[in-house]
Amino acid sequence: MKHIDLYKEKNVLVLGLAKSGTATANLLHTLGANVIVNDRTPIEGNEQAMALQAKGMEVICGGHPLSIFDQDIDMVFKNPGIPYTNPLVELAIQKGIPVLTEVELAYQISEADFIGITGSNGKTTTTTLIDEILEAGGKSPLIAGNIGQVSVEVAQKATSSNIMVTELSSFQLMGIESFRPKISVLLNIFEAHLDYHGTVGDYAKAKAAIMKNQTNEDFAVINADDAVIMDMVLHSSATIIPFSVTKKVDGAYLQDDAIYFKEEKVMDVKDIVLPGKHNLENILAAVAAVKLVGTSNEAIHQVLTSFTGVKHRLQYVDTIENRRFYNDSKATNVLATQKAISAFEEKVILLAGGLDRGNEFDDLLPYLDNVKALITFGETAEKLMKTAKEAGIKEIKRVDNVEKAVPVAYEMSHVGDVILLSPACASWDQYKTFEQRGDIFIEAVHKLK
Repeated sequence: MKHIDLYKEKNVLVLGLAKSGTATANLLHTLGANVIVNDRTPIEGNEQAMALQAKGMEVICGGHPLSIFDQDIDMVFKNPGIPYTNPLVELAIQKGIPVLTEVELAYQISEADFIGITGSNGKTTTTTLIDEILEAGGKSPLIAGNIGQVSVEVAQKATSSNIMVTELSSFQLMGIESFRPKISVLLNIFEAHLDYHGTVGDYAKAKAAIMKNQTNEDFAVINADDAVIMDMVLHSSATIIPFSVTKKVDGAYLQDDAIYFKEEKVMDVKDIVLPGKHNLENILAAVAAVKLVGTSNEAIHQVLTSFTGVKHRLQYVDTIENRRFYNDSKATNVLATQKAISAFEEKVILLAGGLDRGNEFDDLLPYLDNVKALITFGETAEKLMKTAKEAGIKEIKRVDNVEKAVPVAYEMSHVGDVILLSPACASWDQYKTFEQRGDIFIEAVHKLK
């Protein structure tokens, strides 16, 4: 870990705890900052806040009072999930105080280079693939970010012989100033998180921030089939490494049913075990990233012939009476569900629904041809039922939640059907996380036996 004096004797407000806020507060305290912690959960029963208080940090809990700024605050580190419409954040920006996220701090202290992965869909799969291929190739990766441990915790252990492989959300990227990954990976841009960002343009701008500090000594691995991303890279100074599933490019591409990187054959597509055509994009992105740091084709082949997917991302759960169950709880937007449905040629019973972010589901219509039934739940149930009717789906049922949807789906199914949880919505109307939603689905499937 680099020992930096940037925060010594500075008054730093950590806004919002959870894992990232707690880790950030602890590290800033170690670096000599005067840390003020603010969390909306009351101090009673707030174990994280009490632990920080015991270390001598000032803790303000139970709300976000503007009076915090009665004292001089030099900078704010906010939990990525706290929107910029939060009154404290708005006041900080009005006062010209930097508002950062923990990824910035992780970069500042890390001795290791970063590979940063972002996009609307496929981040977790691609991040995991890069990590596992680098591990197989002896490159000593450390995985962090939205997946696994928080970046600031991992960065403290990183040495110059490691590579930080970091999944990055648009929320995190809005709070960077100097963060400069050696390799940035941009998978796709699709309308998402508009309740947070407001417009698709602002969302894309947040994603593009991953490249803003890169120079021609760095690399941007980009999806050449995504028009929005191709427009974004016009403003990048990084060395561009494209990947494409539709054409030959000066990077990673498909040719003669094989994966190539810069004219070199890496492996045959038929040997890849990860299901779904959409995963070829994630695989090409991962291949480009790992080849840029000198990883062997043998390491790539070793992982891609055994890697079957990430939990909650098109995860195979079980087969019961010749019905296959898949958990795609991480599909929190329409694009992810489009890709999940497209992965199957069999008849699909789709379980979908969740938090209403204001969008419609018309973009699902072209993908519903092999969906024989819809079981829906959550705030978006009515909207999804309307879309299913427009698609001509005959069997449509509304239930209270995921747990109740599973036995109903099984009852409606026939031999050879796929029963797929792919909600096309965030989980927060009924569940704390998409992981909790997926775990409940898995448990409900096992109860059928």
